[in-house]
Amino acid sequence: MPANLFEWENHLSALREMLRGATQGRGRLALVSGAVASGKTTLLNTFAEQAIESGALLLEATGSRAERDLPFGIIRKIFDNGAMPSDVRSEVIALLDGNGLESTAAGRMHVMSQISSVLLRMVEDRTLVVLVDDVHCGDDQSLQFLLHLARRVRQAKVLIVLTESPRLRQEQFTFHAELLRQPNCVRMRLHMLTEPGVAEALSGFLSATVAARLAPECHRVSGGNPMLLRALLEDWRTVGEHGEAQQRPAPGEAFAHAVLGCLHRGEPEVLEVARGVAVLGDARSPRLLGQLLDLSVSTVQQGVQDLHQCAILEHNAFRDEVARTAVLDATPATARDALHARAARLLHADGASALDVARQLVSARQDAERWTVPVLREAAEFALVEEELEFALRCLEHAHHACGPGPERTALKARLVSIAWRIGPAAAESHLPELLADAERGRLAPRDVAPITSYLVWSGRLDAAADAVAALARSAGTGDDPAMTAAVSASAQWLTMLSPPLRDRLPTVGTGVTAATGAPRDMAYLAYAHAAATMSAALTEGQADRAVIEAERVLQRHHLSDSTLQPLVIALLALVLAGRLDLALSWCERLLGECSARRVLTWQALLSAVRAEIALRQGDLQVAAHQARGAMSRISVQGWGVGIGLLLSTLIQAETGMGHYDEAMALLEQPLPDELFQTLPGLLYLRARGRCHLATGRYHAALGDFTAAGELMEAWRMDMPLLTPWRVDAAETWLALGDPKRARALAEEQLRLGPEDPRLRGALLVVLARTDELKRRVPRLKEAVEILEGGDDRIQLAIALGELGRAYRSLGDFNRGRVFVRKAWHVAKTCGADPLCRELMPRHADAGEFAAAAAQPSQGAEQQRDVEALTEAEVRIAVLAAHGNTNREIASKLFVTVSTVEQHLTRIYRKLNVKRRRDLPAKLSDSSLTGTV
Repeated sequence: MPANLFEWENHLSALREMLRGATQGRGRLALVSGAVASGKTTLLNTFAEQAIESGALLLEATGSRAERDLPFGIIRKIFDNGAMPSDVRSEVIALLDGNGLESTAAGRMHVMSQISSVLLRMVEDRTLVVLVDDVHCGDDQSLQFLLHLARRVRQAKVLIVLTESPRLRQEQFTFHAELLRQPNCVRMRLHMLTEPGVAEALSGFLSATVAARLAPECHRVSGGNPMLLRALLEDWRTVGEHGEAQQRPAPGEAFAHAVLGCLHRGEPEVLEVARGVAVLGDARSPRLLGQLLDLSVSTVQQGVQDLHQCAILEHNAFRDEVARTAVLDATPATARDALHARAARLLHADGASALDVARQLVSARQDAERWTVPVLREAAEFALVEEELEFALRCLEHAHHACGPGPERTALKARLVSIAWRIGPAAAESHLPELLADAERGRLAPRDVAPITSYLVWSGRLDAAADAVAALARSAGTGDDPAMTAAVSASAQWLTMLSPPLRDRLPTVGTGVTAATGAPRDMAYLAYAHAAATMSAALTEGQADRAVIEAERVLQRHHLSDSTLQPLVIALLALVLAGRLDLALSWCERLLGECSARRVLTWQALLSAVRAEIALRQGDLQVAAHQARGAMSRISVQGWGVGIGLLLSTLIQAETGMGHYDEAMALLEQPLPDELFQTLPGLLYLRARGRCHLATGRYHAALGDFTAAGELMEAWRMDMPLLTPWRVDAAETWLALGDPKRARALAEEQLRLGPEDPRLRGALLVVLARTDELKRRVPRLKEAVEILEGGDDRIQLAIALGELGRAYRSLGDFNRGRVFVRKAWHVAKTCGADPLCRELMPRHADAGEFAAAAAQPSQGAEQQRDVEALTEAEVRIAVLAAHGNTNREIASKLFVTVSTVEQHLTRIYRKLNVKRRRDLPAKLSDSSLTGTV
């Protein structure tokens, strides 16, 4: 199929040929038809210029719907022309103003014959060209005259060119048919540009290569409509002028204006139909569209056909959302809202889905009626499945406004808050006061009590949360509602767990799960009760195993949702505090995977914060900082509420450990909620701030933070060294201040309390060793290394190894000291702990230290040289293998694959000249590596 640009050129060439024929006395008539904006006017204007250049007398006019009822309106325009001789114009005007037009049909015909004769007298000397654009908008009398003239020009030097829309009024059918009956009439059709035609049109502005590349997308958006295509290119140029690189044109302001221009050039009902299609989203149901617009089905079908012909619609829908938005924006607000409201009622009566009805209700921006409440609630839940959080929120807001005060309105508000919390806790803040008031009135449903309590705590409304739970407890005091009793109990446990100072203000209404006897198994409050119990067990000495069991039960039983997110996070943190970082990491990664494809920023942020804490306790500082920064980017700092304590604690310690002291100090400037230090996250923050002060030499500030944490726990009547080991931290600070006596007293006090956690005990032994005399230091440090090697904290292991290496050096065993220090340096390096690396092996000391070690006399020099031929990685694997570790155990300890261990062992055997694993202890026994692991 040839490109439409060639079609347009062919029509222009045909008109020129018809003009030559007219000049020779063979009158011609051309009827050009095409949809709105198909190029009819452009064709006419181009031909008009060429006709003038040929010396023809040009008379032209344009039909207008506004002048359709004005008799002989087009004819008057034709003769009101500067090229018309004045005497001829006067004669014709006199005929038009005479009484003959108002008499009988025969009289009108006589007048039209006289006017025709006047025109034909003018063609004796020059060719006459009559051009009428949009003749379908002309008045009936003018159409009759043009038809009369057409019958008389066959043997005259006259060319008549008319353009029309393919859609004709009923009274125009006769005119159209009579024109086409004339033997000298030629009909021309203009179609929209095909894709090759678009490419050809673009080549006039762009290179052929670029035009060919852009043609498919330009054709898809414009449908080949020349007006829309020009607007599309204008938008592209505008974007380019602003310096924004864009691979392909995208519709913008010019395109939107062009769409409206097309609509206003069509029949009035076409614009109305376009508005209806914009409101409903498509034109698949002419019946529904007609009911919406109060138009007949036939009128709607004709309007839809027109919209397809001018390429604004494709497959009963707008080609591009920009066009639909332009039509909606150009509709007066009152009319638009009324259309949306009416569409909602029609769709609901027609059995449409809740989502479709709700979209109309939300777009109407009017007060919702009572019947819309269940529809909006259902639509909100479906929208959540589609991850349309903002729309779900708007649905519930409309439903909430349509409800009167009572339990249903409160339930709507509670659900609204849970969805707002998905978007960001700050988005839920404005809704909490109303919910708090409803809670104090006893209007909360049991399923909403624990989640709403948790939101109040998160936002720092601790006292308000406690008052609300107390009020609900009083209303549930009779025990007539077991579910409410259980929900209040779970909420009280949750509050007490997160904010121990509230313990004395909360009533005792049962023990969570047991209080729910006979109640429905509402998973929400069970999750909060179980998670609170799990965290309490994790913070209690001697109950780590129970905490792990309970945490896994919570994680296995409750799926990730709005009402279970915080309990699942607490269960993960309980695993972390219980020392099961492996389980915590596995569950955390699983939960992150569940929400990775879902756009729930709050869920991702909280789980990323836990992942950061896990990485921190594993000694992976870079991962910890990356995850914490990611969590902070998903929720604003203000939105974190008291949860900011956990996030900043992790990030400050990670940045401090990596030596990024400026970044860590900047984080200390973040504003904090006043209530933070009444919660467990507040203890975490105090420790992180103290560690940052300790690392930067602000020892008294550090001591103040650690002591404050201890005083808080004493006031709360609960010692939680697994959460904040303040005595160990304070002991390190006293050592930095040069007071080993106080440091030892604090460490021994903590040791007497019996810490079972390997990480804590290892750190205590290191502190005690630093206060011991030299000969007793090595046994403590070796015990610390042995304990820490079985754990996950690689930074604490690096510290212990470094202290052990220093102890050996102090005793004169430089070779052994060097090995431990180098191993400590390597572990610290893998953690990203650059300050610890510099402390272990400062550059200016390396050469002298190891030269001195090499100069020390030793037995078995040849064997020592064999051992020294091993690389650092081979040394670590050789020692672990000598101590009886399997290849899998070695791989786990060194965070490498089993295959890597096997390859290293092959090289180790060759360098040490041994054939099997059991020969390693003997080969290493006299070297400085003895006892490394």
